[in-house]
Amino acid sequence: MILIKGGYVVDPASGFEGIADILTENGKIVEIGPDIRLDAGTEGEGNDAAGSQPSGEAEIIHGEGKIVAPGLVDVHVHFREPGFTHKEDIFSGARAAARGGFTTVVLMANTKPPVDREETLRYVLEKGKKTGIHVESCGNITVGMKGKELTDMDKLAKAGAAGFTDDGIPLLDAALVKRAYEAAARLGKPLSFHEENPAFIQNNGINAGKAAKHYGIGGSDRQAEIWMVERDLALAKGTGAEISIQHISTKEAVELVRKAKKSNPHIHAEATPHHFTLTEDAAIRYGALAKMNPPLREEEDRMAIIEGIRDGTIDMIATDHAPHSREEKEKPITEAPSGIIGLETALSLGIRELVDKGYLTMMELISRMSWQPAKFYHLDAGYLAKGGPADLVIFDSREKWKVEEFFSKSSNSPFVGEELPGTVHYTVCGGKVVYRRNAQSGEGTQE
Repeated sequence: MILIKGGYVVDPASGFEGIADILTENGKIVEIGPDIRLDAGTEGEGNDAAGSQPSGEAEIIHGEGKIVAPGLVDVHVHFREPGFTHKEDIFSGARAAARGGFTTVVLMANTKPPVDREETLRYVLEKGKKTGIHVESCGNITVGMKGKELTDMDKLAKAGAAGFTDDGIPLLDAALVKRAYEAAARLGKPLSFHEENPAFIQNNGINAGKAAKHYGIGGSDRQAEIWMVERDLALAKGTGAEISIQHISTKEAVELVRKAKKSNPHIHAEATPHHFTLTEDAAIRYGALAKMNPPLREEEDRMAIIEGIRDGTIDMIATDHAPHSREEKEKPITEAPSGIIGLETALSLGIRELVDKGYLTMMELISRMSWQPAKFYHLDAGYLAKGGPADLVIFDSREKWKVEEFFSKSSNSPFVGEELPGTVHYTVCGGKVVYRRNAQSGEGTQE
């Protein structure tokens, strides 16, 4: 049992925000309201360094001055298991997620072996159950991620796949994509697409513009994304399939999604914190630490993404958490892998770049980081309600913290050394504290 006292509750599902207490028991929220009191004799007297007090049957968490929101939901993460556990594994990835305020994550399927068979999917999901947070996983759209043959989507769905994707690899066969739409619509499972046509890419991860010229390479042209997004939105018409355009990076793709959504309510899109925060200038400044697929582009693209998030064209903020080792990222720019980690900085970047600058309210930010991603994947998450899951994040939106050590195995982030607002103090999942920050040392612990 946990009683959270006096926090500023923000629930995007109901639209409620205001000071309230929340009582949880047996993994569920049992009451939300003013001045909730426990039975006499259950409340303890002393406070620990983190501002909570174990008491007979309940832990009291003092939420005064902090925001209490649904646990965040990230529908685009790479935990690298099986196959690449020197970069991350399911346990370390879950620890990083909890530190960042995430209680639910959806894993991408580009592992080794890929998640194109029930056996691999079951391995991932079973290990995820041991982490303390909710770990879901997609299955692959195509066998071996080769883009030639559809997986047995029925069997993968039955085995627990949250959706389907070949993230990391674009699907170039239009007829195959159409069949995937039809199968996904029949199964009621969403599809997520990595939209980069290799015909327009000479060197991936770096924008074909100022950054590519700086490195003397060809780079990745914006047409790589535009071409694929336009094709897949057209193919989706009339299929009823729920689809998401992943990690959108160009102003043109944002506008294509905006127009498509007017006639097709099944179209969705996600944006990453790095794409609404940085431009290709970061790739020049930080090198491979700011190399990613699709690449960071121009200021007009960044602002178009922010406007897309603001007006609802882009439904979801997702990190594309992509761990890589230091040795890999220290290779020459054309050889280093693409991607950065993001779970531990996402909320803070959302606060700094979107809320503090007036583009979103806190309610809107939390919606795009919890309720809307949960809806896309049909997850019981992202909301606060009596009888609902006791999955919460408690954070101080004004308190700053310095990006230094990570709970992730990897540290490939261009934000190292920065001070960011939005300090997570507690992450509660299934009614249990899975992360708490020590108020005296400023260090966090995973439980």
